Amino acid sequence: MSRLIVKDLYASVNGLQILKGINLEVDLGKVHVLMGPNGAGKSCLANVLMGNPKYIIDQGQIILDGENITNLSPDERAKKGLFMTFQYPTEITGVTMSNFLRIAYNSIKNKNIDVLEFHKLLKDKMKELNIDSNFSRRYLNEGFSGGEKKKSEVLQLAVLQPKYAILDETDSGTDIDALKTIAKAINNFRNNSTSGILLITHYNRILQYIKPDKITVMLDGKIVKEDDTGKLADEIEARGYSEYGL
Repeated sequence: MSRLIVKDLYASVNGLQILKGINLEVDLGKVHVLMGPNGAGKSCLANVLMGNPKYIIDQGQIILDGENITNLSPDERAKKGLFMTFQYPTEITGVTMSNFLRIAYNSIKNKNIDVLEFHKLLKDKMKELNIDSNFSRRYLNEGFSGGEKKKSEVLQLAVLQPKYAILDETDSGTDIDALKTIAKAINNFRNNSTSGILLITHYNRILQYIKPDKITVMLDGKIVKEDDTGKLADEIEARGYSEYGL
């Protein structure tokens, strides 16, 4: 079955156990929202799913479309359809957005798209998301505002079209215009029934523009609440996380 499945996942970093028995699923065509306060383990989970070697899996499995990918490298996971945006994207001087994306596209898709063909693809995606064409000529994340860095991440999502996208606080540090651009990219991606999203966030505000199919609350490395009605995010906005143990 086509699905990203996390089974009884325990993981540590620097000898400290952060994830404590996580079970969740991300279905194609669905947006699964993961919420929780700072230190809950949300970003740890994202990094473990993507194969960051800093994080050690103590127990459990990651299953991608029926295949156990628990021990695969990050590049192997990417080629199988996993994609992750970063909470704090890295600046890379001398590498333009356009060149970076074309190299990534060719590597992940195992293609050799030429410069002109890729430029058209990139231009179409930027127009679709209302991103200025000059953006593609700038060095990757260099001098970008918080909102521009997040636009950079969702542009990568739009161009690379992975099967499963892990979006780690894509809405943080954004103004309303950037937030709308991000939400549009996510909704466009979600409307493709061959793609699934794990959207990690602290806040309810991005959910004003994106309707989640499921919301999961995480505290202290554990899942403490799940809901598929959409009301849970409003409850958290009104009451905070205190009723779940903090």
